[in-house]
Amino acid sequence: MQLTVDNRIWLLDCGFGPEANAHFDPAWLEGAEAVFITHDHIDHIGGASHAVEAGLPIYATAQTAKALPPAANVQLLPEQGQTAINGVTLTTGRNGHAMGGVWFHFDLGEGLFYSGDWSEESDWFIFDAPPPAATAILDCSYHLDDVPQSDRFDALNVLLDRVDGQVLLPGPPSGRAGEMALHLARRYGCESVMLGPECQDTLRAALSSGGVSAEARLITPLLDRGPMEQARFLICDTPNADGGAAWGYVRAWHESGRLGRDAHVVFTGHMTAHARGICSVPGGYFQRWNVHPPLRDQRKMLERLGAKRFAPAFCTQPEDYLVEGLDAEVFFHDRVRL
Repeated sequence: MQLTVDNRIWLLDCGFGPEANAHFDPAWLEGAEAVFITHDHIDHIGGASHAVEAGLPIYATAQTAKALPPAANVQLLPEQGQTAINGVTLTTGRNGHAMGGVWFHFDLGEGLFYSGDWSEESDWFIFDAPPPAATAILDCSYHLDDVPQSDRFDALNVLLDRVDGQVLLPGPPSGRAGEMALHLARRYGCESVMLGPECQDTLRAALSSGGVSAEARLITPLLDRGPMEQARFLICDTPNADGGAAWGYVRAWHESGRLGRDAHVVFTGHMTAHARGICSVPGGYFQRWNVHPPLRDQRKMLERLGAKRFAPAFCTQPEDYLVEGLDAEVFFHDRVRL
């Protein structure tokens, strides 16, 4: 998303993917003076190397900055607070979606809110309510889907209770890995759950950061447990099991004939072609875990902001919102001038 302010162009997020053939287009950086990144997931930060090559300042939180190239010209943003940038006040708040992830509120006109990815249903992450804004660019990744997280939990529990043996749940360490660990520890006990090394390191940092809920402490026993093979539930990177420990387990289970017999893989987020391939054989499953807002939360956000105009972001059919009876006027531009 490009934001033009007094003839200055600011780019809001610069990701690519999640499909392997979906690349960042450097043309988005033409004329840009700065880049603002909401969180460290590949579809929001993956093109940052192009911004670094262009010598552009990148505004991000300290946690998000850890995922940037070493040569990045980082301008640190607070996870909660205000920053003055060229006479514009930028307010940031925690987005309930990722470690160090924030939403942006620019003090322009009657206010511009850019959510990036956000969720208000997490028991792991904290979400901060934003100030009012007349213009809202909202995460609508789930489009008009209105299934709440409670129903997602029920469906996942039924699936996990039905399958025998070990279950691998791939997930991003800075995203839903902690949420899944917390849910499984509550329902099945900590002794049933193990984390991959990347998840252990990231979730240990999350607990020490103070940026997650008080309930997150329940997973503390998981941070130094191993080896993973002894657990019923395994949580490890990568989200689509196309690399890292997750792919190692899937490959080993398939080659040994365990996949679909006493070993299973449950994907819970956006599935790339690689993940869809795994789900096409016995032992592969998909059960969504809400990390984006269902329709009811999209509506609630528009009401909370008092938005007069609204751009549905990250969905393929934004025109469907025209018939949803929203109070805010729907627009479809990926370039906003204020």
